[in-house]
Amino acid sequence: MMTNIVLVISQLLEIYSLVVIVYVLMSWFPNARESSFGRIIGSIVRPYLEPFQKFIPSLGMIDISPIVALLVLRFASEGAYRLAFML
Repeated sequence: MMTNIVLVISQLLEIYSLVVIVYVLMSWFPNARESSFGRIIGSIVRPYLEPFQKFIPSLGMIDISPIVALLVLRFASEGAYRLAFML
């Protein structure tokens, strides 16, 4: 039972990672983040990205904080997955 819960959490973290990637890719298209879809994705992703953006400086016009945020999500997902098989 506990294994199933941890596996679901791991899958949700993977899905959230995909949502973050979609949000980052939306910055390449003009006014994509201002659309209704973009605002919904932004309201889901921005609270997670803001702490990373505070501590990680931009490299000119390039913001690398989403990369670090995705790595943290990946480590959390992988950790949850491995924890499921330890239980």
